[in-house]
Order: sequence, then structure tokens, then C-alpha cells
Amino acid sequence: MSITVRKATLNDLPILLKFEQGVITAERPFDPTIKNGAINYYDINELITSPDSEVFVAESNEDIVASGYAKIKTDRHYLKHAYQGYLGFMFVSQDHRGQGLNKMIIDALLKWCKTRNIFEIRLDVYDVNVPAIKAYEKVGFKKHMINMRLDIENLDLE
Repeated sequence: MSITVRKATLNDLPILLKFEQGVITAERPFDPTIKNGAINYYDINELITSPDSEVFVAESNEDIVASGYAKIKTDRHYLKHAYQGYLGFMFVSQDHRGQGLNKMIIDALLKWCKTRNIFEIRLDVYDVNVPAIKAYEKVGFKKHMINMRLDIENLDLE
């Protein structure tokens, strides 16, 4: 099986919108704050067409089987770097998991960031999503900061 990685085009939108729903379905059990019903995380059209972002896809036999994006974001003024490359929309279709496609997509995204002189790369992952954490650690990411939350709607604060 031959895998190729390429930049996404607007023609890829139908499958990428399905992948987005796959990401949402996978993440709903981890996050009680996600709304019920139909939602979207990304403006995929904008991610494909913006000069400050790039979407890559992996193809197997002309079928798109994986995706991911990098977006250049202005970072906080007190950090050593002015910009970061933020990665998201990491998805590999069920039948193609465990074949290194996530790494192939991330490698393409990192190369794109590097050509833009962006060297600080960040992403978010749910702390209980152990398989995703392991996949990111496998390509060199390290845990950096924990985002914590508290739902106080039913908390007695009197």
C-alpha cells in the first residue's frame, strides 16, 4: 500500500468534513462541555485557503485516509517566540490506524512551519486521551502545561 501526503484542496472538503465529525465523535466522551447535536470545530475552508495555515492529507489508493492542519498564531508577548505553529484536526481513518500516518502528517506540518520560520509548535490533547498522547510523544512532543476546569453550576458556594 502506497501512502502519499499532500496539501489539501477545496475539492477535499466533503471527506474532511466527515473527518471533522470523526474527531468530534472521538472527543465527546472526554469533554462534557461540548454541545449536543451537530457542531463543527473548524473552518476547514479557511484553513485550506489562508496563507497562515495549511491542511495536509494522506492518501492511500487515491482515498484520503488522514488529515491535520498547522496554523500560525501570534503568541503571548512575554514568550521568547512571537509566533507558534498550532496543530489540530489530527485524524486517521479507523482502517488505517497504526500505520504511521499521524507521524507522516505531523512531519509535513512541521516542515511547513519550518519553511515559515515558525519553530515553536503546540497542540492540545485531552489528558485522558492516552493513545493520542502516546502518538504525540512518539514524534517528540512533551507535556508542557495542564489546562484545568471546574463546573460550579451546582456547587454550593454559600
